[in-house]
Parts: sequence; C-alpha cells; structure tokens
Amino acid sequence: MNNSMITAMSSMNGLQQRLDLLAENVANVNTAGYKRKQATFSDLLRTVQQQPEAFERPGRLTPGGFSQGWGARMHMLQPDLSQGALKETGLSTDVAIEGNALFEVVTDAEGTRAFTRNGAFQLTLNGNGDTILATGDGYPVVAVMTGADGQTVEGNVVLPPNYDLRIYPDGRLEAVNAEGTAVGLGRLKVVEPTKPALLAAVQDNLFAVPNGVNRDDVLTDIVPGEGNRISLHQGYLEQSNVSLVDELTELINVQRAYQLSARALSSSDMMMGMANSLRG
Repeated sequence: MNNSMITAMSSMNGLQQRLDLLAENVANVNTAGYKRKQATFSDLLRTVQQQPEAFERPGRLTPGGFSQGWGARMHMLQPDLSQGALKETGLSTDVAIEGNALFEVVTDAEGTRAFTRNGAFQLTLNGNGDTILATGDGYPVVAVMTGADGQTVEGNVVLPPNYDLRIYPDGRLEAVNAEGTAVGLGRLKVVEPTKPALLAAVQDNLFAVPNGVNRDDVLTDIVPGEGNRISLHQGYLEQSNVSLVDELTELINVQRAYQLSARALSSSDMMMGMANSLRG
C-alpha cells in the first residue's frame, strides 16, 4: 500500500506540472511571438519483485517476477519554435520573422542578451535622449553596423529626428525622411537556434542561454536570405503558435489522469485505514 501511495503521489506531482504548463500555453494563445512550451516525462526508478510460490501454476505463462514502477517526473522543458501565423498590422515598428530565427535584445545595463520572436517593437528614448527601437517592455533591439574603422560593431537602432524606419527582408535598416533621403542604420541582428532545447524561457516572452552553456553551441548568427529560408516582414506580427483545440484536448486528458492517480491514492489510504482497524 505504501508503494501504491508513493507511485500515485509521484504521478500527481508530474501531472500537476503538466497542467501548469498547459495553463500557461492557453493563457498566451493571443500573445504575439509566443512559443508553446512542451514537456518530456520519464519513468522513475523501477524494481522487479518476485511473485510468491503460490503464483506458480501449470499453464501460467506470465513470468515469476513483475516490474514495480514508481511514477513519472518531468524530465525536460523546451520551447516549440514552429512557425506561427503572420498578421498584418501596418505599423512600421512591427516586424515578423518567417523561418527559424530570433531577434536579439539587451536586458540590462551590463549588456546581458536575450532572444525573442515577438517583433512588436516601439520607438522609445534612451538615457542619452536618442530615439531607439525597443521591445514593448523597453529592452533595446540589437543591430549590427559598420564602425568608423570598418569593423563590425553592435549597438542600438537609433532613428534620427523626423525620419521614418524602413526594414528590408534581409534585416537592413534605413531611416527615410519626407524628401525620400535614406540613411543606413545597419542591420537587425538575427540568430538561428541550432539547439532550441537548450534555450531557457525567462520573463517577458524572452529566451536566454543558461549559465554554463556555450552560446555558440546553441545559437548561430545569420543574415536573413543568405542561404537560408529566413526573412523579415515589416508591418506584420507573428501570432502565437499555440493551438487552443490541441491544448484543451490535452488538458482534458491530463485532468483525467490526475483524477485516476488521486483515486488510487484515496484507495490506498482507505485500505491502509482498514488494515489498521483490524483486531486479532
């Protein structure tokens, strides 16, 4: 009875984590650029127990030993980076990625980098009073440009006063004024995740490379359109790739499995109570 209670408790714990994950996916079904999270479960330790001698009867084909499981646990949590639908917004600061890639942003004064598919950018002022391109939460978007010495440098997308922003499919940035004069602003930095399972989901719909993991083993710097099927679309936003029907169907299945484990736990507790109440 103790074994059955431990198995039911372990399974309920894993199923509760799965329920929380499904609830998060459903809650973000309308979040631009959101990538559904998926979990992988694995069996806990199994033991082989021997059947009693009375079990051995002529013609019985089942083995004398049986496998005793101890439930399951969540083994891995990873994002599903499959493409979401593109929706036209008409805003010059909205950018959608078509293909397997991520935008790069700066999250703090130390220059910590994070990555996102949410291209709902905005123009905001930084500490120097410059108009820069940033996420809705204020994280500056990283651009690649050529420095005065001809070397490639990274920095913010700084838009001059009275200029509009133009973004090309290959990520090139231009500032254009009313007379049609264009000024190059570099190129949006885009990275391709080569091992998306290693990316960690953090706050504000961002992904980060975990501590102890080499960035180059997870991400590769790319230029959209150069030997790949990646392109940027100005005036569009990528929608969440969460399928509400699939998530709700899985939610029902997990709830039923949770109820079954809870019933097993209740039955084990009832049998233990009956055994404790026996009198010789």
